[in-house]
Amino acid sequence: MGAGSPDPVAARLCCALTEAYAAGALAGGHQVTRLSVAELDLSLLRLPGDLQTGELSAAALAAQYALLDAEHWVLIYPIWLGSMPALLKGFPEQTLRPGFAFKPDVSLSGGLLKDRSARIVAAMGMPAFVFRCWLGAPSVKALRRNILSFGGIAPVRETLIGGVGGLTPQQAEAHLSTMLAFGQAAR
Repeated sequence: MGAGSPDPVAARLCCALTEAYAAGALAGGHQVTRLSVAELDLSLLRLPGDLQTGELSAAALAAQYALLDAEHWVLIYPIWLGSMPALLKGFPEQTLRPGFAFKPDVSLSGGLLKDRSARIVAAMGMPAFVFRCWLGAPSVKALRRNILSFGGIAPVRETLIGGVGGLTPQQAEAHLSTMLAFGQAAR
């Protein structure tokens, strides 16, 4: 399970969603390993060659082991400027490298992370239908299609939570209950 917010403050909605999903997963008898990009020592890649042949940091290597061990991945993050935060984008660049997530020759014959599923949870200030219908949900689409599915992960489900700045306590609780149920079912 990964929290993709660069802000690890527990009072943030993404942290609460992560906690709810984890609690549900544990209640459902599932093992939970958490990775928080805010707490990982990962640098951003600067050169194309670094993605292909650059050395992995100890944090990236440890994250790869955790990802290999997981049957279901959950990525929870805020939408910033219409997309995922830079630290979250940097995480797959550091960990989902050729030879790990997909074949080194970048063939389209399938990824190396089959037999895994994922859920993407994106929280945003704008209404979720605006993000999906008007903007096309670009960061979710890129994460699902270009990163997770390309690595062989399927199915990839998504949950969009809009209007987070104006959520009532009842609405926030409903979202947390949904995450708890998803976690319990490992969906």
